[in-house]
Amino acid sequence: MKKFYQTYKHAIPLIIYGMIYLAWFSHLEQTVTKNYTLIHTFIDDYIPFCEIFVIPYFLWFVYVATTVVYFFFKDKEDYYKTCIFLATGMTVFLIISTLFPNGHDLRLTELPRDNVFTRMVGFLWKTDTATNLWPSIHVYNSLGAHFAITKSSHFENKKGFRIGSLVLCVSIILSTMLIKQHSVFDVITGIIMAFVMYLIVYHYDVLFAVRRRRAANKTNPQIG
Repeated sequence: MKKFYQTYKHAIPLIIYGMIYLAWFSHLEQTVTKNYTLIHTFIDDYIPFCEIFVIPYFLWFVYVATTVVYFFFKDKEDYYKTCIFLATGMTVFLIISTLFPNGHDLRLTELPRDNVFTRMVGFLWKTDTATNLWPSIHVYNSLGAHFAITKSSHFENKKGFRIGSLVLCVSIILSTMLIKQHSVFDVITGIIMAFVMYLIVYHYDVLFAVRRRRAANKTNPQIG
């Protein structure tokens, strides 16, 4: 049991954060039903509805979860970087949604066709409210998963995986607008936030900075 704990204890922070996130988000979904700021740009009016993009939209759940699980078992450093990236953006999203309730009116009053994809969109719209959208976590986490894959040494010589990740990432980003789940504004701000976090996590290397700080404190306890 002790060996099992030592091997997989890095799952504990993620599990705790996941429970906090789900509880907080569920509360927002139940309480933010009116008196919220409407997010809309003129570009939204020119984006067509394309129901087939519901497929990459749902694949987002598999894409992000698979990335986290892969690094959980394969590489702790990549795992921690991925979790820091994702959790930071998701926390910012929760804070914004709490302090600045928001939503949109982009959804169609009637679906233009009846097929398996429009039914999937209809199911999505029934289970997911048109509130708490800014910035888009679908966009942010998709980029986070792609960055994790492209920056990992495990995929350095696997061009096919990196290209596939990019195609899926872009498809998911487009899907958020093409099935009327997000405004262009949500998408752009999600992209900006993702690239800011990219600089912090991968360019500045926040884990290296933390380890260096700890090493300095051990060498000279008076520091900090």
